[in-house]
Amino acid sequence: MSTTTTDRSTTQSTPTFTVTRKHHRRLNNPCPSTPKSLPLTRGTLLYNPHSLPNQTFSIGQHFDLIWTNGSLSVSHKSDPFKSMWSTVPGQAFVSGAIVETEVEESRGSFAIIDRDVNLVCAHQVVDEMSVITESDQFPSGFSRVDEEEDKWFKFPALVVSGRIFKARKKFFDFSGVFEDNVIDRNEVSAYAKYLVLFEEKSSCQVGFEVRIGEPEFRSRPVVGRFRRFKRKLKWICRRRLEWWLELCSRSRGFVEIGGENEVGEVSKPKEINRICLTYASEVDEKFYGFGEQFSYMEFKGKRVPIFVQEQGIGRGDQPITFAANLVSHRAGGDWSTTYAPSPFYLTTKMKSVYLEGYDYSIFDLTRHDRVQIQIYGNSARGRILHGSSPSELIEHYTETIGRPPQLPEWIISGAVVGMQGGTEAVRRVWDELKIFDVPISAFWLQDWVGQRETMIGSQLWWNWEVDTTRYSGWRQLVDDLGSQRIKVMTYCNPCLAPTEEKANRRKNLFEEAKKLDILVKDRNGEAYMVPNTAFHVGMLDLTHPITPSWFKKVLEDMVNDDGVRGWMADFGEGLPVDAILYSGEDPISAHNRYPELWAQINREFVDEWKINHPDESLVFFVRAGFRDSPKWGMLFWEGDQMVSWQANDGIKSAVVGLLSSGLSGYAFNHSDIGGYCAVDVPFLKYHRSEELLLRWMELSAFTTVFRTHEGNRPTCNSQFYSNQQTLSHFARCAKIYNAWKFYRIQLIKKAAEKGLPVCRHLFIHYPEDERVHKISYQQFLVGSEILVVPVLDKGKKNVKAYFPSGENCSWIHIWSGEMYKSLGCEDLVEAPIGYPAVFVKDGSIVGRTFVENLKKLDIL
Repeated sequence: MSTTTTDRSTTQSTPTFTVTRKHHRRLNNPCPSTPKSLPLTRGTLLYNPHSLPNQTFSIGQHFDLIWTNGSLSVSHKSDPFKSMWSTVPGQAFVSGAIVETEVEESRGSFAIIDRDVNLVCAHQVVDEMSVITESDQFPSGFSRVDEEEDKWFKFPALVVSGRIFKARKKFFDFSGVFEDNVIDRNEVSAYAKYLVLFEEKSSCQVGFEVRIGEPEFRSRPVVGRFRRFKRKLKWICRRRLEWWLELCSRSRGFVEIGGENEVGEVSKPKEINRICLTYASEVDEKFYGFGEQFSYMEFKGKRVPIFVQEQGIGRGDQPITFAANLVSHRAGGDWSTTYAPSPFYLTTKMKSVYLEGYDYSIFDLTRHDRVQIQIYGNSARGRILHGSSPSELIEHYTETIGRPPQLPEWIISGAVVGMQGGTEAVRRVWDELKIFDVPISAFWLQDWVGQRETMIGSQLWWNWEVDTTRYSGWRQLVDDLGSQRIKVMTYCNPCLAPTEEKANRRKNLFEEAKKLDILVKDRNGEAYMVPNTAFHVGMLDLTHPITPSWFKKVLEDMVNDDGVRGWMADFGEGLPVDAILYSGEDPISAHNRYPELWAQINREFVDEWKINHPDESLVFFVRAGFRDSPKWGMLFWEGDQMVSWQANDGIKSAVVGLLSSGLSGYAFNHSDIGGYCAVDVPFLKYHRSEELLLRWMELSAFTTVFRTHEGNRPTCNSQFYSNQQTLSHFARCAKIYNAWKFYRIQLIKKAAEKGLPVCRHLFIHYPEDERVHKISYQQFLVGSEILVVPVLDKGKKNVKAYFPSGENCSWIHIWSGEMYKSLGCEDLVEAPIGYPAVFVKDGSIVGRTFVENLKKLDIL
């Protein structure tokens, strides 16, 4: 994909990918439309039944690929009657396009917009299916064979080859069968050759790879003067009609494609830069996964874009989304914007597919009978998974992408107290927590680097060293906390701010990195100064070979000199897509890979430090991620939810993000207790209420880590230390969290071994229960033994709890001891503040131990 940067006022039609920066626009469209994209393409599949009769091919040792009447189907030899993946009979399963795309960028928010569609090769010819039995038989251009990655690879493999093409007339009259391999050239205006490779990657995974060659264009037959005039007139009329329609109606999110007979659709040959893979889906099939999603658990009927970015402020909740979009271009986000997407899904039919690589992609699930994946590139790789249950599919998926390590026990033993204010403020709050006997794991001090005043308030100095003025006596504070087995955690991110104005700095990391030439560059070869709220920062080029060792030294100083044992590794989602990187790689793909590289550097440092300090363990947590992030990230948090009860960006979205990420391999996740983003402007105020804070504490008592955050505007928010009631409730929830520590340790070990999350959507254990598929944020499981039904609405004192069918097991309410025996039914359960609706399985050792621990802690 070529990259061209333009000013907002500049228009260019020739590049396939342009970038428009809108960082500094002060007045914007408060209701932006969905970015236009190529609609779902549909084409005919053509083949010669004499040269391609119905037959079955072996893929490795464990899989079969069946070709029947113009359809492909992959199955596992252990279950030959169940299709893992199949194409739509008679329909093209590979198509391609040439599309000109614009990326609008504003402070970590991105809109990828398809503008001109120059060519769509929607129809497909299958010419040949070739069995590959030796490595040297692989077609040129296919990546081969990494012994470590492909240690389970087994021959034979299969290559499907042929052509995709654009027809001059629609193929409604084609049956998909033709008697020879020649199509009348007068019927084809352009075509390109393609190859599809199927190969066994492991006993439970089939890999696929698609490549499309350069398009070839064929001139039209000569037509008479009258016919040329008629065609031109028709074209002008259609353009005029489209212009009027554009004025009179809002786009539905699809870019217009020229008709089959349009004149001059391609001015010169270009590469295919869009691959569409189309295959079958069942009407009642439901789709889960796609990384950390905040608005929906299930995605049938939606188009899901996979691109790392800021989640947005409001994400559709009003009026905050309207206001955020008004003051900053697309800052409000929408239902699909997320820090940590993943090109992966699993379905209720026990089917699962994921893409490899880092290209931007869209999963189109809008049709009842098919799936179409659009990949922005001319090649694609992925895998088809075999499994008989959701837990088995997650295990097989994470076996490849990687799983997190076991967390050290100290981080899950009590509350992680997030606060700011300096040494004396920390000591004062610590004294108050002692009075309430709060179990504490760590103090997380985000402002350890000091703060400065900007036009939007107090903000951190992005220069990763302790501010000895704000935190005078830092080492003594660290030692005093350590004597009580309490760790100190801090904050950093991959960006650096100029610090000339900071009087007490000892280092200037921005200047160091600039001198080493390890900052991301702009198109002029200068350090790319990325706007961030009220100041600009340089961003580390994580593809530069010097960067990892340099930043590890920054972390080493933080850990060894400052006594830190954990940190928030923030950001990672904002790499500009017009940046110039040391590696020279496509910045769109690099953008999605950047958060993985960021986590990898942190993780490598943790592992290397552990070698020389075997009796101690470090922890870091991240928010941005992509497919392979579970391999590198130790712990995740969900980013910046609003301090609200709303669904798309409040407490409810924190539950959806927790569960959707768990289905996608993110086994350890949690949210800021009380949310993060408060708003305090005239006519629009989002302040954290005490009730919201208390209910969020109850929710977080059943996640992997129990951590507070003061939020972006601490004085506007209720805090755990605000009064006696908040302190008392905080202590109660921290003890509830502590009461199931024994089970948390088991689940964390299981996650490191199998990839199963600590907090689980009921789909994992009850996939056959239809009512489970309607649950999003209403309730969830901790492991398989604890059922949590949090209160997520203002003023509510009860909840509706659903007890799933599928097991002959009753559920016991931990507070009253009441037993719920009716499975597949919903009951109204009282849940006053302090007594969230929590149930354990009857006869469960975990449940019995949990209740006993609550009694020992005087909670029950």
